[in-house]
Amino acid sequence: MEYFSQIFEKLATWWFDLNFTSIQKRALLVISAVVVVISVFIVIRGNMDEVTAPPVVVEQVQAPQIFVDVTGAVNTPGVYTLTASSRVIDAIKAAGGSAAGADLSTINLARVLADGEQIYVDAAVTNSKGVRISATKRSGPISINRATVSDFDSLDGIGPVIARRIVEYRKTHGPFMTIEDLQKVSGIGEAKFAQIKSKIRI
Repeated sequence: MEYFSQIFEKLATWWFDLNFTSIQKRALLVISAVVVVISVFIVIRGNMDEVTAPPVVVEQVQAPQIFVDVTGAVNTPGVYTLTASSRVIDAIKAAGGSAAGADLSTINLARVLADGEQIYVDAAVTNSKGVRISATKRSGPISINRATVSDFDSLDGIGPVIARRIVEYRKTHGPFMTIEDLQKVSGIGEAKFAQIKSKIRI
């Protein structure tokens, strides 16, 4: 309290020592009061204004897409756009699902698709003994991306064991890009490939 008393006394002494007339001193008091009121008003108004946060813009990142050609025994063959993480089963569903009589045994439905590849769903029928056989009779070179185990087995030098290896390799790694890729299958060397080269195609 003593500190404030000293300040008040100094202010009072300063006020009475001013070489102003009474009118000037009153004018000074009025101006000071107006400045204080305006300052308080500005501070109060500033505190009352709502602080609006800038809007949050959510950017949607579109997943990469691939194009896949689905053909053969499906209800709606064609080229379909799928997400990059799609699998073979997704491509077949996009094509309306497998058609009646489709043979999915030679296809790895869980394999992840690659951009630009073709999924061929073979058709099969049942003979009089109840054994499923290919419904399409091929003439000329066989497609190594569509051929069944029996198709490969019909090639010279390719027995049932290697034929199954070819189909399993295709199911695991996807379609062959060239006929030379067939040599990646265990049991098919240069000599055997040269023997069947003229009878196969992509």
